[in-house]
Amino acid sequence: MSLSFFFDQGLENLLRAHVQAFCEFQGSARIILYDNMKQVVLRRRGEDIEFHPRLLELAAHYHFAPRPCNPGRGNEKGRVERAIQFIRSSFFAARPFTTLEDFNRQAREWRDQIAHRRRWPEDDSRTVEDAFREEQPRLLPLPVHAFDADLVLTAVSRKRIYVRFDLNDYSIPPDGIGHQLTLQISPTRVRILQGTATIAEHRRSWDRHQVIEDPAHRQKLLEEKRRAMGSSPSGRLRLAVPESETLLDEAFRRGESIGRSTTQLIQLLDDYGADALRAAIRLALERETPRVSSIAWLLQQRRRSEKLRMTRPVDLDRRPDLAHLHVQPHNSDVYDELSEPDQE
Repeated sequence: MSLSFFFDQGLENLLRAHVQAFCEFQGSARIILYDNMKQVVLRRRGEDIEFHPRLLELAAHYHFAPRPCNPGRGNEKGRVERAIQFIRSSFFAARPFTTLEDFNRQAREWRDQIAHRRRWPEDDSRTVEDAFREEQPRLLPLPVHAFDADLVLTAVSRKRIYVRFDLNDYSIPPDGIGHQLTLQISPTRVRILQGTATIAEHRRSWDRHQVIEDPAHRQKLLEEKRRAMGSSPSGRLRLAVPESETLLDEAFRRGESIGRSTTQLIQLLDDYGADALRAAIRLALERETPRVSSIAWLLQQRRRSEKLRMTRPVDLDRRPDLAHLHVQPHNSDVYDELSEPDQE
């Protein structure tokens, strides 16, 4: 008996249960009888049966013939139903467990110690394990490679750095936004591929409405946004002086023009630098005078108090002769002598 439990009864786990069973049996059966579940039979009209394509791939890989039960023929699967009833009453009853792995570990122990040692219904002189050992050589040999039962889906992330699978969001690098992606899902991992390259890999969540994120993906998105912001004058202002956003919000509430105020702040940034502008904005906000004219006055006062001369960039369009200007430096001792008083 092969005994494994899964989180759901989807096609992915149905295929994986076959692979695990064939591996434990060390062979596959020639004919496998199925109930008419949707993971096996897509449509049926009398003897005209359309199997699920993935099940047919599995059957071709292991060379077995799938055969569905006839509707309403309970006698065709009675032995299977009795085995399920035995598992429910002997194994499930009041059994505690912590994880799915722990549950499957207990199931294998119960199978080896109890289920396999019970008497074979058709011959009391043998156990279930004895009957299996006699029949095992008649199974079909296994192929060299096991069937790949991982679920494969396509996905596209239009605007966000996430793709959704099973009501959970998995992050991707910003480069993957807007491209056709492939999801390869195992019981424990979710791989996301762009073409043949793996661009992200996450642990699989069996919960719902979870966000599974790689911090590097969010960091890369923030860096790209910062570069985009820095490519425009207003973005450069926000990056250099984040306090300017608060100032502009307050100025807007007082009826100031955002466009004109932004232009004036950018000019002040070029004239005085980010540190001085940041300090002036903080002071203006503390004094509740959030106007660009107040910022300019504070900067001018600071410049006067420090007795500094404001340097402006040279407009080379007006003075092209200064583009290649070279000033010959002199020995600093000469300047020291000029500053000393005359001595006889």
